Amino acid sequence: MKKWRNILTGILMGLALILPATLQADEISDDVTPAEQKENTVDVKEIVFGHIGDSYEWHITTWGNTPITIPLPIIVYSNRTGWHTFLSSRLEENGGSYEGFYIAPEGSKYEGKLVEQDVAGNELRPFDISITKVTLALLINSALLLVIILSVARWYRRHPQDSAAPGGFIGFMEMFIMMVNDDIIKSCVGPKYRKFAPYLLTAFFFIFINNLMGLVPFFPGGANVTGNIAITMVLALCTFVAVNLFGTKTYWKDIFWPDVPWWLKVPVPMMPFIEFFGIFTKPFALMIRLFANMLAGHMAMLVLTCLIFISASMGPALNGTLTVASVLFNIFMNALELLVAFIQAYVFTMLSAVFIGLAQEEHKVEVKKQH
Repeated sequence: MKKWRNILTGILMGLALILPATLQADEISDDVTPAEQKENTVDVKEIVFGHIGDSYEWHITTWGNTPITIPLPIIVYSNRTGWHTFLSSRLEENGGSYEGFYIAPEGSKYEGKLVEQDVAGNELRPFDISITKVTLALLINSALLLVIILSVARWYRRHPQDSAAPGGFIGFMEMFIMMVNDDIIKSCVGPKYRKFAPYLLTAFFFIFINNLMGLVPFFPGGANVTGNIAITMVLALCTFVAVNLFGTKTYWKDIFWPDVPWWLKVPVPMMPFIEFFGIFTKPFALMIRLFANMLAGHMAMLVLTCLIFISASMGPALNGTLTVASVLFNIFMNALELLVAFIQAYVFTMLSAVFIGLAQEEHKVEVKKQH
């Protein structure tokens, strides 16, 4: 499934990049002026990367020629002028620059980021803790997750253990939580699973909620949170800390003195080096897996949608055919992404539990004692 989805994404991206060029050639042959051509051409790159990327404002829709956006607070610290706090709308109101700050243009080293210039005219990045689109979406989704979990906890506080089983949403959440706890955490971590269950449950539902909200096409959904590599990096870093901070003596012994023939350990410590390198490759794989899968899904759906507008001036027959195909493929991709939203949360939690479980193993010592 993953292989076919990646192939489909590549094909769609290729079509989206080729079709505008074909359109341009056809329109020029019909004596369309360059200004009209530029106005009528859909910038697929800007639409796709504008959606999956981060920004200092949240674009909701465009009404006629008026973009409807939510300006977000910019909070930066400059070494020359100190702290600055203002809404991102100030930049547009003042011709793209405000208090010496502006968004770095395309081609810049800091493209899309807020920058300032030093006395020599070089672009510098200030200390930036602005509330960007991804940050706001992260806060909204985290608040939603807290509301769901606390509402479930509140029901259990109000009902004794011997009361009837809950129904409706509370019953569904109980089934969901127990599935993750028993089928993933308990089976993968082992006897010491209770210590790590809070983190792993939080990681699963955090990823799942953000994946689902990313599929909602209107505010406050649609932000590509789990397709942002900074978010997946922090999640992978948490697993890295949980694995290595609470690793047993057996775990560290197997890394620095693994149970392999001696000539693989001395005089050249080849296996210890490989095992030590594996400490960092495991969380790196977690980070890239989640990031790449969610990013590819968003890009595929956006390209499919853009095909409708790309083919708008190619004639009613071709435009109608591509529109129907785009809608059908979008329905299929949305259904697939709903499944992927669960699978990616499941896989991340399962692999994290497996890595933690391997770091908790002490069975070798126990087996020797039994014999």
